[in-house]
Amino acid sequence: MRVGVLALQGAFAEHLKVLSKLGVEGFQVKKPVDLAQGLDALIIPGGESTVMGKLLKEIGLYGPIKTLIDGGLPVLGTCAGMILLASAIENDNTVHFGTLPITVRRNAFGRQLGSFHTVGEFAGIPDIPMTFIRAPVITKVDDSVVVLATVGAHMVAARRGNILVTAFHPELTDDPTVHKFFLEHLI
Repeated sequence: MRVGVLALQGAFAEHLKVLSKLGVEGFQVKKPVDLAQGLDALIIPGGESTVMGKLLKEIGLYGPIKTLIDGGLPVLGTCAGMILLASAIENDNTVHFGTLPITVRRNAFGRQLGSFHTVGEFAGIPDIPMTFIRAPVITKVDDSVVVLATVGAHMVAARRGNILVTAFHPELTDDPTVHKFFLEHLI
């Protein structure tokens, strides 16, 4: 199994470390030729979604990745990755991939100083560590979307078909549960 990790910015190295610990071959995706190596899944990490969206188009990755996702490639989007996959962003007309019918709100818990760590239930699995850094939340979901985690009244993880998103950063903890779930349920 080969999993590409979008490596334009953000915690891509940490996702690669988790994949390695799970015995999965992970590799960086920085340009279109990297996709030609073949991949079974893609991880879109956190970072700054506006910058990532611009870079995807400038580098020529946007079209090929959108085609792969639309064709059923399993994808995990964390934090900014969730924003890039959402079909709508509150107070913003920008749509990046738009492949998951959810609406998100950026920086829902506040700016950098509003970052926090908690433990919660994910997909029925208790005690999952969740690290939120300038995190978005899901404010609306289509009926076809399954919400997998909430923190307080906020939806922070969801799934539909080949797409899994989290508002938190599972790669920044020692718990590989979210990555295992992705590999076992979406691939």
